[in-house]
Amino acid sequence: MHPLLRLAYEGAARAANVAARTAPAGDAKVLRALRARRGLVARYQAWAAASRDPARALVWIHAPSVGEGLQARPVVERLRASHPYLQLAYTFFSPSAERFARALGADFCEYLPFDSRADVRTALAALRPTALVFSKLDVWPSLAAEAARRGVRLGLISATLARESGRRGALAAALLRDAYASLDAVGAIDSRDQARLVALGVQPGAISVTGDTRYDQVWARARAADRDGALLAPLASDRPTLVAGSTWPADERVLLPAWLALRRTCPRARLIIAPHEPSPAHLTPIERWSAAASLRGARLGAAADWQDVDVIVVDRVGVLGELYALADVAFVGGGFHRAGLHSVLEPAAFGAPVLFGPRFGASRDARLLVSQGGGAAVTSARELGERLTRWMMDASAQEQAGTAARMLVQQGLGAADRSVALVERLLA
Repeated sequence: MHPLLRLAYEGAARAANVAARTAPAGDAKVLRALRARRGLVARYQAWAAASRDPARALVWIHAPSVGEGLQARPVVERLRASHPYLQLAYTFFSPSAERFARALGADFCEYLPFDSRADVRTALAALRPTALVFSKLDVWPSLAAEAARRGVRLGLISATLARESGRRGALAAALLRDAYASLDAVGAIDSRDQARLVALGVQPGAISVTGDTRYDQVWARARAADRDGALLAPLASDRPTLVAGSTWPADERVLLPAWLALRRTCPRARLIIAPHEPSPAHLTPIERWSAAASLRGARLGAAADWQDVDVIVVDRVGVLGELYALADVAFVGGGFHRAGLHSVLEPAAFGAPVLFGPRFGASRDARLLVSQGGGAAVTSARELGERLTRWMMDASAQEQAGTAARMLVQQGLGAADRSVALVERLLA
């Protein structure tokens, strides 16, 4: 990294630490992220003093948010099962990942410090990792440089770099090139990602195609879904069911009229809808729409005779991955929202055809679903209604599309084992 750029980068990291010490109270994500860094490096040191066993190797895995964490989880679980002597440290960046991260069962789980040289030196001195593995893409320059200087082996799993990624710009490349060049082993999702990562700075001899560990993750969750359990058993029904997950109001403005159009042809159809943010401000308009359409609606957390409910509104997080087990057809939100499409793999793993809005170009999985016939993008309520009617009313078409969706997930299995092998090479 150019000395002037490094100076500016270090200044930004130090400014973030100052902001952390002065951040006011509030629920905004940025404020929670800042406040979480107060006393952070001291927590690293306290854990190390109490629990770090220098006779055991330690693998440090970093996944900034939940999406990257889902890719890391199969690797964490397999390492824990096959190498019980290892100590595992898991770090994250976003407050949205805290609950997920702490449920993984790592020996040490904490926020990642801001990337100042002083803080990463303290963190590395405390954890003394044998290997440091990043999930998906985020490789922090100061952390990578200091770890490499200390002889820590560096890896990147489920690595992907979108064609339109800002990291391919001149400034980002200048900032990150040395960090990516320092990686000892990289597992790319596919050959196109491999080529783009090499152009970003990864050494050609360090990178191979290992696949996307999320396929193993969603497949395992689908196989483990308890259809006789407290969540799914009361909701089981022979009514044609559309499960709409991670929706935003922009998605719902298209989805809800389309679903009413389906009901004119298929009056027994029911909707299970899980908004991306199940807040009262988001749930109440759906309930009002349901009542105005003379539909029987209820929140998932309420007591109801579920066989008679037309619209089930999911008012909690953490259950959508299982609710897709009830889907004859799935709709995944974000494709009509500026944030972009959410994950389409969970419903695909259950063999449900998947529908979504037009903003799916950045989703490799969605593109594959479309190309293999397991999913479709729609641009309007009319188009969505037509596709829903076809897949709900034509059992053969629904089965064909659902099988294609499930086969896509099955074709991606094995990435977790290959990623574990990559980590094991770093330890060797």
